[in-house]
Amino acid sequence: MHRRPSIVLAALVIALSVAACARAKRPSVQPAAAVPGAILWQQPADLSTRDLYDGPWGSRRAPDPKAIYTLVERKHSGVNLGMTVVDPQGREWSVKQPYPSRLDDEGPVEVTLSRVLSGVGYQQPPVYYLPHFTLKDDWGVRTEAGGRFRLKEEGLKDVGLWRWEENPFVGTKPYQGLLVLLAMFNSTDLKNSNNTLYERRNGDRVERWYVVRDIGSALGDTNAIAARKNHAESFERHPFILGVQSGHVDLASHGWYSALVRDRITPDDVAWASNLLSGLSDRQWRDAFRAGGYEPQVADRFIRKLRDKIRQGQEVTRRAAR
Repeated sequence: MHRRPSIVLAALVIALSVAACARAKRPSVQPAAAVPGAILWQQPADLSTRDLYDGPWGSRRAPDPKAIYTLVERKHSGVNLGMTVVDPQGREWSVKQPYPSRLDDEGPVEVTLSRVLSGVGYQQPPVYYLPHFTLKDDWGVRTEAGGRFRLKEEGLKDVGLWRWEENPFVGTKPYQGLLVLLAMFNSTDLKNSNNTLYERRNGDRVERWYVVRDIGSALGDTNAIAARKNHAESFERHPFILGVQSGHVDLASHGWYSALVRDRITPDDVAWASNLLSGLSDRQWRDAFRAGGYEPQVADRFIRKLRDKIRQGQEVTRRAAR
């Protein structure tokens, strides 16, 4: 029988969440115009034709499932298994792997949601999914459980984290809409340490990408104790919109997330994000989940629930007007 996280671990999670909420402050804004090259979101003019299987970086950057990857080092921090490897082309990859039980596997979630976010206009680094791969280390060559492969892309420089509470986009529709989208996905790990600021040269211009990068803690529930992730049944049961009060939408959320969205998300914000997601076709949704290695029947369960949330979000302005 698989064991859920211990009581001690659950208590620690609650304590950290409470502390984070207590420290939360009203976000402050520095206009994007004051930060040259700052980009959070770009209008997807070609939304209906975007490839959500290979993603914005395309198939040429994808990891070769037949290659032998050489171990650089194993991950020594965080709560997920992982390692850094190099492929025969000399490209470096960060690999996030499942635990042996494969419960709450984050890799498929991260790749799928990265495809969805990039599809609707939010910047994302090159990530892909392999169910397994061949690893070479000091003990020989063997098959390893795969997971999320994130490429260290030449020209895309990680320059540190950015803060939810203070960035050039606070209060804008893309910022508010991103929070709504993450609520739709039941994301539970919106720590600043999971946000990455990238610099990328585009001709003579240096772009500064504000990216929500580690998004694997989602597609489950948002329970305060031992929240599930990558769990269709939990995702189907969990609510999205609890109500509208005093011009703000009450979203079903806990911990770090609730501190960010409490009394800050309007019906227009929810409708904006929902209308954006509604532009994705059934094929694109299936491709996004296929990119994460999901079986079609499991993907269909997640997609149905997401479609239901989109409908709720599109209707929220009408409910608010009653």
